[in-house]
Amino acid sequence: MASLFYGISFALGGAVLWLAFRHAVQLVTAITTGFMLVGPFFAIGLYELSRRREAGEAPDLRPTLTIWRRNLAGMGIYSLILIVIYLVWARASLVMFALFYEGGMPTLESFISQISKFDNIEFLVAYVAVGGFFAGLVFAFSVVSIPMMLDRNQDTVTAMLGSFLALVRNVPAMLVWAALIVLLTAIGIATALVGLVVTMPLVGHATWHAYRALIEPA
Repeated sequence: MASLFYGISFALGGAVLWLAFRHAVQLVTAITTGFMLVGPFFAIGLYELSRRREAGEAPDLRPTLTIWRRNLAGMGIYSLILIVIYLVWARASLVMFALFYEGGMPTLESFISQISKFDNIEFLVAYVAVGGFFAGLVFAFSVVSIPMMLDRNQDTVTAMLGSFLALVRNVPAMLVWAALIVLLTAIGIATALVGLVVTMPLVGHATWHAYRALIEPA
């Protein structure tokens, strides 16, 4: 039930943002794609649930809601880094709409229709290329960094470097894992966010187990 709470929170949070900005498709797109950049931080409660199950502790929801306090300095610095990257991405997203999107700003419905038909191919290529760069950057330094800060009370820099080294040492497996994250997130979004109720807990718990598999015990 605790995992379900986080899944529902992801879905409801996304729905609120979609409704709030539904008349500004460029903002909806930036928010939706940017979710993959900040998602690792918001999944911290799921990592703690996995840790508690692994340790034989009760996977209760309440302790996970404030688990960020365990490493307040590290989590705080890391969240600020993610916020800066997210804001830069949001600006880049708006610039790409201005430079590459043809035919004026569409409604959300027409935008989804055009994307599904691969219209505005120049825009799609530019958006995927730039978005992929941002997503790859965040993935490289966050794939196991938050679980490491949570589990070992590591500082932000050490955890991010540890994450990057884990990726470098396991490139094929990490590419598959990154593709699965994109796929599961895309499924969640494509189902009008309802699928996030299931896919986000899956990604969160799998990330913890990936951390255990990639990082040797202290």
